[in-house]
Amino acid sequence: MELLPIGPVLFIDTAGLDDLGALGEQRMQKTRKALERTDIAIIVTDVPTWGEFEQRIAHECARRHIPILAVFNKSDLHITQPTPPDHDIPYVSVSTQTVDTCRHLIRDALIPILPEEYLQQPAIVGDLVQPGELVVLVVPIDLEAPRGRLILPQVQTIRDLLDHDACALVTKERELRATLEKLREPPALVVTDSQAFLKVDADTPPHIRLTSFSILFARLKGDLTTFAKGAETIDQLAPGDRILIAEACTHHQIGDDIGRTKIPRWLSQYIGGRLQIDHVQGNDFPTNLSPYKLVIHCGSCTFNRRHLLTRISRCDAAGVPITNYGITIAKSLGILNRALSPFPALHHISL
Repeated sequence: MELLPIGPVLFIDTAGLDDLGALGEQRMQKTRKALERTDIAIIVTDVPTWGEFEQRIAHECARRHIPILAVFNKSDLHITQPTPPDHDIPYVSVSTQTVDTCRHLIRDALIPILPEEYLQQPAIVGDLVQPGELVVLVVPIDLEAPRGRLILPQVQTIRDLLDHDACALVTKERELRATLEKLREPPALVVTDSQAFLKVDADTPPHIRLTSFSILFARLKGDLTTFAKGAETIDQLAPGDRILIAEACTHHQIGDDIGRTKIPRWLSQYIGGRLQIDHVQGNDFPTNLSPYKLVIHCGSCTFNRRHLLTRISRCDAAGVPITNYGITIAKSLGILNRALSPFPALHHISL
């Protein structure tokens, strides 16, 4: 929902942490998995209850550095004002008998504990260009393009450029060369869908900076330095090695799907042999990462930052390098240095 002034939010109603039996354990695992993508935990209990169960959840959230808001419901039935045992936990007493008041109380209590990036959104691309400069966005319209609309990274990149007083020009890869020739001045940057990297690289003059939507979102949602270093592992892969390709969304796969077909093909051509490739989608992610030489993640446009950072942390703990789609494609096509050149923070890394 859109929760002003916070913006778009996703509420996850968990399956519970106090269930018993085999089915209860499965529900508890689902709840623990939900914590991996939780920015703020709202612990709801009835007035005046705050027992061992609630405190256990609070400790688990604290261990994961997740801010907590305690919500005591049914305040209309009790005179005593509740207090969590941990006085550092902010709380609010509400009654769903007055829904609008309840909603406003919870919203107002959430705002002070929001992560800074919620109210001060980091730039997607606006910090890489100056106000008034032009950015050309290359948007292929193929079988994977949704009918009648653009995909989320493309739309958000356009909005980010407008927010930074820059200009966006959108074209398809087949029209890119003609589009650039019509401009009186070269654009400050060209951003392409990673699948069109090779053609866009050929059609974009060397003096014009170039990157991809996937790489922009690798920086926005994850850790671009970690992903860039993870790409070094591609040079060490050998035929038969096992890698994991992880997609955030659960879109229907087409015949020439980027994660199922194109990336495996480009990697096989790069290393000179076939790899063993496992795929996961959505919230699925292996508990045991030790069999993998490399994890390749999509741009994560449908994930929040915490979710992707949790996966990066798990890969680090397992000693398994991780990179992303756009970086992998640029590496396998031999244009990684150019694709990462717009990012000053990476200039010290030998690619």
